[in-house]
Amino acid sequence: MADSEQKDFPWYKAYPADVPHEIDSCLFNSILDMYEFSCEKYQNNTAFISMGAKISYAQLDTEAKKFAAYLQCELKVKKGDRIALMLPNIIQYPIALFGALLAGATIVNVNPMYTPRELAHQLNDSQAKIIIVISNFAHTLQKALPEVNLDHIIVTSLGDSHKGLKRLMINFVVKYFKRLVPRYKLPQAVSFKSALAKGENYPYTRPIINREDLAFLQYTGGTTGVAKGTMLTHHNILANIEQCIGMYGSVLKEGAEFVVTAIPLYHIFAMTVNCMLFIRLGGTSLLIADPRNINDFVKQLSIYEPTCLTGVNTLFNALINNKDFCNMHLKKLRLVVGGGTAVQKGVEMRWFTHTGLHILEGYGLSECSPLVCVCPPDLTEYNGTIGVPVPSTEVRIVDDQGNVITKVGEPGELEVKGPQVMKGYYGREVATKNTFDGDFLKTGDIACWADNNGFIKLVDRKKDLIIVSGFNVYPSEIEDVIALHPAVSEVAAIGVPSKHSGEVVKVFIVKRHKFLTEQMVKTLCLKHLTKYKVPKYIEFIDSMPKTNVGKIMRKELRKLELKKRGISENYKANIDGNDDKESEIKN
Repeated sequence: MADSEQKDFPWYKAYPADVPHEIDSCLFNSILDMYEFSCEKYQNNTAFISMGAKISYAQLDTEAKKFAAYLQCELKVKKGDRIALMLPNIIQYPIALFGALLAGATIVNVNPMYTPRELAHQLNDSQAKIIIVISNFAHTLQKALPEVNLDHIIVTSLGDSHKGLKRLMINFVVKYFKRLVPRYKLPQAVSFKSALAKGENYPYTRPIINREDLAFLQYTGGTTGVAKGTMLTHHNILANIEQCIGMYGSVLKEGAEFVVTAIPLYHIFAMTVNCMLFIRLGGTSLLIADPRNINDFVKQLSIYEPTCLTGVNTLFNALINNKDFCNMHLKKLRLVVGGGTAVQKGVEMRWFTHTGLHILEGYGLSECSPLVCVCPPDLTEYNGTIGVPVPSTEVRIVDDQGNVITKVGEPGELEVKGPQVMKGYYGREVATKNTFDGDFLKTGDIACWADNNGFIKLVDRKKDLIIVSGFNVYPSEIEDVIALHPAVSEVAAIGVPSKHSGEVVKVFIVKRHKFLTEQMVKTLCLKHLTKYKVPKYIEFIDSMPKTNVGKIMRKELRKLELKKRGISENYKANIDGNDDKESEIKN
């Protein structure tokens, strides 16, 4: 956006004095350059902590290059080869991540909670030939194998970041006492530990990587439909890192930050903001493998003194309702960022009352690496917006006819232009073309200008999209699974409000045969869908509301459902988390 300095963008008025209008996105030629710069500059700093294990920048670089050498010499990985990471927040993730990037590979992040069907789709679509998987979910990979064409499988276990007896004890307890590792059979697999041992004896050759080379195929549903691989280049990620620094540089100290990483690193928000940004700053990241275990999470917070915390609304809500957390004083905490889904007003108010810090809400999407907008660090009160565009980013709001909207409060589709915007969807030229309006990415999100200073308010997040605890759930995917049942005639999925997860899934079904039950539907969904996508509510109806061309009108179903619950149709924009509102939301 070379000419943006000459443009009169309203959000510049909201920028603190030290926030630049533009950033230099070419400080590094690749993520490798940035990573190696930080590993040398901050070599004695702790890079990651997980389950009590620590790894310094120097040790991370050593282990990552061992893995890179193994990939190059043993598995013959070439520049651009796709490597899938199916790992939770453990130290093995950054070792595998940077090892694969150092080998010249393109990363395919995989949710470990995927079902075999979901996993097979992503591996096939990305053409991944290698996967690194946590043993807890190796059984899922085993079930997916008949449908995919993998060349190599590498398995790691939760305790593998520790050494000696402690590693053996953790893995023994996890497998045999807690029974968190279902039986699996992958005879062709090698262990991550043995891969590193072999890599130590191989030479590492640094590949030539350019800014426009692909760093990630990050899967998302885009604005609609089946999961697609967003093509994110090294330049996209590097630009977004510098945009974060441009906005929050005044409160971030190089070499002195300690960030809590509870959002999974396979999620684009945590991958860029928690991993890449804090590597760039030489910070320490506390990796939380299971943030749902809130008591253990709080215990870990009590051990360390974090300076930064990122999370989603459900996490902040769980923390502020935890007695031990409320008795805790996080003296060094100075930056709290919320993303993934809207932060409720009630949660933000209680958080501020306890910590004295506002949750600075941001907005992004996988197609934008992900950051587009954030609330600036000098925000003095909750304003219910997603903030203002980050430096070097141009946004506009357009109506259905493509006219640019400048009037405050008038809704339209949010469009984005900037160096963080993806190249396109992998293997989907038509979908890519339909997602762009000239140089602008069409987000599919309905927004409006909240004021004359460039703050933006989301009106609706992708008309039919369901947001469960910050994760995108696409109705068509759920409908496709349920429609597999021979007793189902028609099915439609919508999102309904939940005080715990923002939204949950509800499906309406027209029966083909009377014997169909709710339990039969749920059993089918549990087999094919990740748990958070499984319908919380199932209602059988006689007929579906349809348009005159025969399309099922999810909007009408949503209207009827909200009316029945006594909730405003604009609940996505208006839920503020106060007791009166939450009492209306039956979960």
